[in-house]
Amino acid sequence: MRRTFSRADVPLAATALVCAAMYLACGLRYPHFFSFTVIINLLSDNAFLGLAAVGLTFVIVSGGIDLAVGAMIGFSSILLATLITQAGWPAVPAMLAVAGLGTAYGAAAGSLIHLFAMPPFLVTLAGMFLLRGAGFVINLQSMSIDHPLYYRLGAMAPAGLPIHAVVFLAAVIASAYVLRFTPFGRMVYAVGGSASAALLMGLPVGRVRIAVYAISGACSAAAGIVYTLYTFSGNANAAMGLELDAIATVVIGGTLLSGGVGSVLGTLIGVLIYGMIQTAIAFEGTLSSWWTKIAVGGLLLVFVLLQKIVQRGAGGAVPRR
Repeated sequence: MRRTFSRADVPLAATALVCAAMYLACGLRYPHFFSFTVIINLLSDNAFLGLAAVGLTFVIVSGGIDLAVGAMIGFSSILLATLITQAGWPAVPAMLAVAGLGTAYGAAAGSLIHLFAMPPFLVTLAGMFLLRGAGFVINLQSMSIDHPLYYRLGAMAPAGLPIHAVVFLAAVIASAYVLRFTPFGRMVYAVGGSASAALLMGLPVGRVRIAVYAISGACSAAAGIVYTLYTFSGNANAAMGLELDAIATVVIGGTLLSGGVGSVLGTLIGVLIYGMIQTAIAFEGTLSSWWTKIAVGGLLLVFVLLQKIVQRGAGGAVPRR
């Protein structure tokens, strides 16, 4: 039993129980909540938030933080819209260029953090301002995207899922496998647990740190692409403040802010909880949308408290998953 369920599993188990209880409570209050359409909408409406949170999971598990994910979504979306609409680029090369640029930005941020021992908070905060400003330099206004490929992708619905929900779930599956079952994933947990111990073990701590920020940049750029598929437009003002929502969903999903413990599956559950709160408020009809922030803030405090209890119970250090 100790081998199959450790203290590191407590936050994830708590998240799963909260998600199940919330879904049951919402379904009992709003009968239509149990419909397949609501489940599809939970995945579809939160796909770009979920993609950013998946990349952020790698960073936080490694002991870092990335505040630029929301700005990257806005920058990527307006850059992609400009390349397709004004520069006349084909859609697929434009998407690949945006994804490559996001990956390069993340690698550059990770390099600064590792090579110059700079605080991740300050480096990514600077990146947030840089990307948000660059997006407004490209275009101050929202730009619609009128392209045949977008209409074809918008009409696709494998197994009833919109294409942006499919992309999100594919990223969750691939990232969960990488983080859980590959040597790189084990190195990410080791660096997050103790970077100094990882160095003594001979692990390439610098390369791991650069890689996780590159993954976060790639996922955020992909989220920007998904945003354009969701709205058929690009907007430099998109995802304003989303970085805080992404961090909240990752923490609610059971990932420790101190690093070394977490899972992409937990992040998926955290995104679903966030979406259920929004949907329940919409079903209620009499509550302001700002109640979403209040509810998420309350859950975040509860899960941070739970993490501290788990850490104390483990003698100050939580064993990695």
